[in-house]
Amino acid sequence: MTSLPRPLAELSADEARRIALRAQGFLGAPDRRAGVRGVLRHLGAVQLDTISVLARSHELVPYARLGAVGRKTVDDAYWQDTHAFEYWSHAACILPVEEWPHFAFRRRAYRARPHWNHELPDGTYEQVIKQLRAEGPLTATELGGAKRTSEWWDWSGTKVAVERALMYGEVVCTRRRGWKRVYDLAERAIPDSLLHDELSDTECLRRLVRLAGQSLGVGTRADIADYHRLKTEQFDAVIADSGLVPVTVAGWSKPAWADPAALETPPRGRHRTTLLSPFDSLIWERARTERIFGFTHRLEAYTPKPKRVYGYFAMPVLAGGRLVGRVDPAREGRTLVAKQVALDGIKAVPAVAQALVEAASWVDCTDVRVERVDSPALREALTTELARTLG
Repeated sequence: MTSLPRPLAELSADEARRIALRAQGFLGAPDRRAGVRGVLRHLGAVQLDTISVLARSHELVPYARLGAVGRKTVDDAYWQDTHAFEYWSHAACILPVEEWPHFAFRRRAYRARPHWNHELPDGTYEQVIKQLRAEGPLTATELGGAKRTSEWWDWSGTKVAVERALMYGEVVCTRRRGWKRVYDLAERAIPDSLLHDELSDTECLRRLVRLAGQSLGVGTRADIADYHRLKTEQFDAVIADSGLVPVTVAGWSKPAWADPAALETPPRGRHRTTLLSPFDSLIWERARTERIFGFTHRLEAYTPKPKRVYGYFAMPVLAGGRLVGRVDPAREGRTLVAKQVALDGIKAVPAVAQALVEAASWVDCTDVRVERVDSPALREALTTELARTLG
């Protein structure tokens, strides 16, 4: 790593937190006219995940910023009129279609990859492309079957081929249907003006580093590189020309960079109170979440049940620009069940109650039931507040 330029600003930890909240769409009035598409453009990437408790993560992300936007509205906003495409960014993500050219570096890297975990039978790739050209858009099942056995990892040759074509950029996921990817040829799905790999790796990386910095507001090298899962050496190669400016943040042990526009005006306005998906880009990186909010959180869905501390899909509660608790939710009919609740003291009770009632309304539940609270003394306060808020 080369020597670092002199920081252009010194930020307090509180200023950095508020800059991050504004950059992620949680501080200030949301742009309701831009809606879900505006959220996607603002964030640059919305992570997908198979888990669905209240809703899937890509639905929870705009809900957390805009409030009770309809789930069909969310889905249509992502996929109608070729507004977005799915590709590998922070993980499997929905990305604004105008960023297609800037992932050329990753498509080229996949094409040059010498080894793959799955073998590709001769002629299968060509057959998949031929079938999509004649019949697409199609799911892997419609292409001939996604799996050889019931094991999730045991892909059929067809599934291997179409996923390889997705990575190469010859095929695009145009939407999800019953959580299955729907594939089509990129030449049909991506607007002609964007369908090219003309940008150099440096141009792609510079753009993605700048976008990540804008979406985070302020971040360390690791924060910004991780947003689109870039290597740190890729970050180092382009940061000087990215447009981001070096800053220091009180209490941060690592150098940081900020979006210069984020430094022009102090973040002000209304704070959102909401449940957050564990895959929300505000908190998806554990070390950053601890550094900014003093809040340790990890997804326990893949932790054996006896070893879970906060629950299967514990959702942090954001209120007043802080993370004030977490809720592990479930649904029983038209009742939202808070299976396990952790609260940051009595002051968090009204915010957690508000977040639960709003989430219940969004998923068409008419009641909220609390099963367990980490501090039994706070359980009565929470149930009383819920009754008041619901009634």
